[in-house]
Amino acid sequence: MARSRNTADTQTASGGPVSPGIAGKNAIINGGMDIWQRGTSVAASASTTPYTADRWQLKNNASQAMTVSRQATNDTTNLPNIQYCARIQRNSGQTGTTVYYFANQFESVNSIPLAGKTVTLSFYARSGADFSPTSSLIGVTLYGGTGTDQNIITGSYTGGANIATQNSTLTTTWQRFTMTGTVPATVTEISVYFAATPTGTASTNDYMEVTGLQLELGSVATPFSRAGGTIQGELAACQRYYEKSGVFTGTPGAAASLGEIWFPNGTIIPGESWQAPRFAVTKRSSPSVTTYSYNGTTSRAADNNGTDYVANSAEVWRADASGFVIRNAGASNMTVAAVRWVYCNWAASAEL
Repeated sequence: MARSRNTADTQTASGGPVSPGIAGKNAIINGGMDIWQRGTSVAASASTTPYTADRWQLKNNASQAMTVSRQATNDTTNLPNIQYCARIQRNSGQTGTTVYYFANQFESVNSIPLAGKTVTLSFYARSGADFSPTSSLIGVTLYGGTGTDQNIITGSYTGGANIATQNSTLTTTWQRFTMTGTVPATVTEISVYFAATPTGTASTNDYMEVTGLQLELGSVATPFSRAGGTIQGELAACQRYYEKSGVFTGTPGAAASLGEIWFPNGTIIPGESWQAPRFAVTKRSSPSVTTYSYNGTTSRAADNNGTDYVANSAEVWRADASGFVIRNAGASNMTVAAVRWVYCNWAASAEL
């Protein structure tokens, strides 16, 4: 007699219980807001499009300053054991009332397997006590296009069209929302985004919080699972697009002497390579790499006293998807013996 199996397929079909740690069931990387390599609080001035939590990008329109930060959910009654959420906040006192967007975008290699399929998007959300959009409404859209690895926040999708969309009314208590749609067979890129239109002057708690985002095959919303299955798998999935040295949740470019790469002794002459970092995860494409000294000065190394060497003393050279080389492209030697070492930090981005 054949045994029944508790798999993602049977869960999708029947809505029955399923293991919460199935890698690959959820197409949304960092849907649980676990990974924040750029720091756990990211400021967004007017008309900027920063990445915040890994894989999540904000489009902040004119006349308002915003902050996206990691927060503890502190609730195991109204949502499952999800530790963190993203808080998207219009800063107190701001008067801008233009719509803002918060998006997660899939590269084409992860979008194409969903083409022609029925999918369900689910997420948890709540509002701050002063959330200002009319009737506490937010728009939620699953969007598709026919281009390759395009960025909907900084540009647009070729052949872009809604797959599914709905308005959700937030309260100060966590709720789970779901929506279902069919991905057109021609779709080669997908994004999920929230849109909110603030009103009036922002008070202290003019924010929304979201977490537990999941996009999966089928018409039933199953229990939330990380895209990578485990926290280690989720980190690796995020590092395909972005990776840095230094303190894990520290702000890239901020003064830091922890996690630096270093050269122990000797003299590094102009044009000489002195370090060749290898990435923990092969990148989506050849990344843009920035080095910075202890003082946050780009393209410079520093000695262990915190003093920067000359300009271009930490130039990025021969970067590819697996790593890069650092060389002294400055106009003078870097003498290391007297101060024991030279070091710098780096950040590599292969975002869409």
